[in-house]
Amino acid sequence: MIKVGIVGGAGYTAGELIRLLLIHPEVKLEWVNSTSNAGNKLYAVHEGLMGDTDMCFTDQLEFDSIDLLFFCTAHGDSEKFMNSHKLPDGLKVIDLAQDFRHKRPGNEFIYGLPELNRRQTCKSQYVANPGCFATCIELALLPLAKHKLLTNDIMVNAITGSTGAGVKPSATSHFSWRNNNMSVYKPFQHQHLKEISESLEQLQGFWDVDIHFIPYRGDFPRGIFATCVLDCDKDIDLLYEMYRDYYKADSFTHVMEENVDLKQVVNTNKCLLHLEKHGSKLMIVSCIDNLLKGASGQAVHNMNLLFNLEETVGLNLKPSAF
Repeated sequence: MIKVGIVGGAGYTAGELIRLLLIHPEVKLEWVNSTSNAGNKLYAVHEGLMGDTDMCFTDQLEFDSIDLLFFCTAHGDSEKFMNSHKLPDGLKVIDLAQDFRHKRPGNEFIYGLPELNRRQTCKSQYVANPGCFATCIELALLPLAKHKLLTNDIMVNAITGSTGAGVKPSATSHFSWRNNNMSVYKPFQHQHLKEISESLEQLQGFWDVDIHFIPYRGDFPRGIFATCVLDCDKDIDLLYEMYRDYYKADSFTHVMEENVDLKQVVNTNKCLLHLEKHGSKLMIVSCIDNLLKGASGQAVHNMNLLFNLEETVGLNLKPSAF
């Protein structure tokens, strides 16, 4: 059994991660750290866990009792934590924050997008889980990068659910503001743009393209629905062949000739892709659940790779019928 600990256990991604780990046949969840909730039942914060576990949050950090540590901390806190604590040699780490996603000297973390870095992840000790928007957009574009077809500017529009803003309430995440509403935020300067460009450059071998990314806040709780539009002179049948070939070994990314919608992926670890040609323009539709394929589900996928398990173990999740 893989013995697991979690630091930063009170947020949405931690709640989803705990839910997945409790039903994983190869995992024993040893402890969930949250200083502010120490002594409280997990289900006092994550109410959906009621009846599944009587475990309590702890303020202790028993590193010697675990094989794998998950960080579900706020952005910036993971690196501070690792700099201020001595972790046991050989302890594996998966960070769901953005602290280690970017290439820089001394960064030992593998960028954990399985569809890009599966082999490296299997041999790694430290994994940086990708961002949710980044996952959705990268999966839309990786096959084109493989064939060195990303040579013109790319227009991306993507809408995300309210859980993408985190559990702490803000002016734009309260129900009364979010319901029946939508808005643009961080246009052309979203923090995920850097990791998207780095990943596409890694595969394509060069990068001189602008991604014009317009993110939207949606009035639904979970999911990301993105459209990517670019100039492409390839025939649609050839493009579908390229995409199917690229993802033929991937368990969670599916290329569909039928149009796709968000409800098909919510509560699953799937990414669905759909392609259309309109004259010289190629449109790629990509949709994921931001808390699963965009966060905790992908983290469990990476855990399976780290410990040489079949990669779908614990992740055969089905969407709701409605």
